[in-house]
Order: sequence, then structure tokens, then C-alpha cells
Amino acid sequence: MNNRNVEFTYCPVCGGGLHRSVVKEGEKARLVCTRCGYIHYLDPKVVACTLVEIEGGILLLKRAIDPGKGKWVVPGGFVDRGETVEAAAVRETKEECCIDVRITRLAGVYSYPGEIPIIIFYEASPVSKNFGVGDETADVRVFPPDEIPWLDLAFPSTRQALENYVERQRKEKQ
Repeated sequence: MNNRNVEFTYCPVCGGGLHRSVVKEGEKARLVCTRCGYIHYLDPKVVACTLVEIEGGILLLKRAIDPGKGKWVVPGGFVDRGETVEAAAVRETKEECCIDVRITRLAGVYSYPGEIPIIIFYEASPVSKNFGVGDETADVRVFPPDEIPWLDLAFPSTRQALENYVERQRKEKQ
């Protein structure tokens, strides 16, 4: 089931019905409880990803699950409530590629009109060069920059982050 456009019906506080109402002049309508007045804000989800360089190549994984099943991405996933974005990036990289990494710097933040996630990319250094396939992963490989499977990437943010990373690396090596 695609939950992208699910409209919530009941208040998470009291169970009353939610309806759309303008709460503040100039803002869009919000979901408001008809019983207790609770305002249910539909906030974005945060995704944390890593760009892991190993011996001049970039670590990519082939997704074994939807969305993007069978396509290539960098390691990443949703940030849990109460978790730092950096910790989520490290955790997701370990879960998906069986490799421990250390965050070195922020690489970029991406969001797109009409889309729910905000995607945050970090550059990360491997603690070891051993990596493997996690339970949501079909394959893991290190691609030299000129062999990145550009036509087989799962998400626009992956493409944009990789393009920016490759360009930044090229400039830094000049």
C-alpha cells in the first residue's frame, strides 16, 4: 500500500474526527479534531544517507525492497524519533551494507516539492573495508566514479547527491 497520500481520519489524542480547517490566516488548511481541537500537523520524514568512499570508489547497494527495488542507492534510511541524524546514517549503513563508518562531513540536504522526505547526505569513512549484504539489500558494490550506474539509480536525491559528490571530489583533486 502506498501511504503517500493517506488522509488521517481520527484524532490520535481523543479519537474524535479530524477535518480540514484553516488555523492561521495565510497558512494552508490543517487537520483539526472536532472534539478536542488538537491540530494534526503532517510533517516531513527525515532520511539519513552516507556517501562512503572506499579506495577511490563509492559504496552503493541494490535495493531488495520497494520503493526502488532492484535499483542502486547509497546506504540510508529513516531517522527514528529521538535519534540524531548522524547516528541514523551510521546505523542504516551498518544495517544495509554490514560496514561500520564514521561521519566526516555534511554532503547535502535535498527536498522536493510535493514529496514527504527531507534527505540528508553525509560523507563517511569506513572503519574497515569489509562490507556485505544486509536484509533489505540485494547487492553491495564499490563503483569508481566513471562506472556509477547513473541510469539505474532509484531516487532523484541519490543522483543529485552523487553528482555533487563526484564534482566536489574532482575539484578537490585539482
